[in-house]
Amino acid sequence: MKIIITGGGTGGHIYPAIAIADHLQQTHPQTNLLFVGAEGKMEMQHVPAAGYPILDLPIRGMQSHARWQNLTIPWKLTVSLWKAYRILQDYQPNVVVGTGGYASAPTVYVAALLGIPTLIQEQNAYAGLANRWLAPRVRKIAVAYTGMDQYFPKEKITLTGSPVRKDIMDPKATKKVACNHLSISPKRTCLLILGGSQGAHSINQGILTALPKLMEQNVQLIWITGPSYLASVRTQIDPKFHPHIKTFAFVDRMDLAYAAADIVVARGGALSIAELCIAQKPTILIPSPYVKADHQTQNVKALVAEQAAIHITDSAAQQDLGPAIVNLLHDADRRKTLAQNIKRLAKPNATEDIVALIQQLAEPHAA
Repeated sequence: MKIIITGGGTGGHIYPAIAIADHLQQTHPQTNLLFVGAEGKMEMQHVPAAGYPILDLPIRGMQSHARWQNLTIPWKLTVSLWKAYRILQDYQPNVVVGTGGYASAPTVYVAALLGIPTLIQEQNAYAGLANRWLAPRVRKIAVAYTGMDQYFPKEKITLTGSPVRKDIMDPKATKKVACNHLSISPKRTCLLILGGSQGAHSINQGILTALPKLMEQNVQLIWITGPSYLASVRTQIDPKFHPHIKTFAFVDRMDLAYAAADIVVARGGALSIAELCIAQKPTILIPSPYVKADHQTQNVKALVAEQAAIHITDSAAQQDLGPAIVNLLHDADRRKTLAQNIKRLAKPNATEDIVALIQQLAEPHAA
């Protein structure tokens, strides 16, 4: 098979794409893979680092700060459509897979026009505009939540869940091994603080406010601040707390971070939620209000409805996050219930199921 995978812009689009590619390579070693991303976006570094070739399109979204740059969007879209056409004509893929992001829409759209079998993956409980627009044109749609027929044609939908990186799916580290690797104590309760690939100001401020109370609880923190917040956070931590706090801009070995954690605080991105369901940890979720259509809140509400997570709004994080953590530390039954319920929502075969759909589309008689 020759497969093009297109998507990016955030970890939530990139890592599922890489997980799909990895499984294709593992199960179909003769598969030729090519990624298509957006110029200057995260995928242009992360995909080559994972060992895959990638080409870029000049596509970009609306800019809220340098608004004058929005004048170039029609031109960039036109060039991106033409470049996507040239890539597809040159590569002649059997299937094109879109995981979301700027590059996904023009590539999948042109592929559908050319009659190339197409599949899109929607990770969120609220479907993005691009995927809703592409839905009538593609052959198959892989979704992570039930009820997505309110956005997509029902006959095209397959409930797969979201692909999760292999190291998360098949963790080999025990808590003790993970703690030793991260230089923390395996005997001390561990809080894992996540803010997404870019970090989250509200979560960081909530933890900074709560630190004195948290340290009274005999806990330790693995605190992933995001690259732009690391220096500032470190300067605000009281030196006497340093032995029990490990701060990072980013952690590659998330399998170890999850293995070490007893409680997790995170955003409500689809990838984070998919990983947390696999990791089976009691979790407090603070969805970002800055994403399109507030889709992270919809993701979190889907978990709260199953009593699988605690929801705190972004605006309330600084005031409410600390007390919520302390309450959870003192409520073993609640921790157990949250862990059991989030485990039930896991889709451990998501990657395999999506690859099976790709293989179906690649067959010569695929409808």
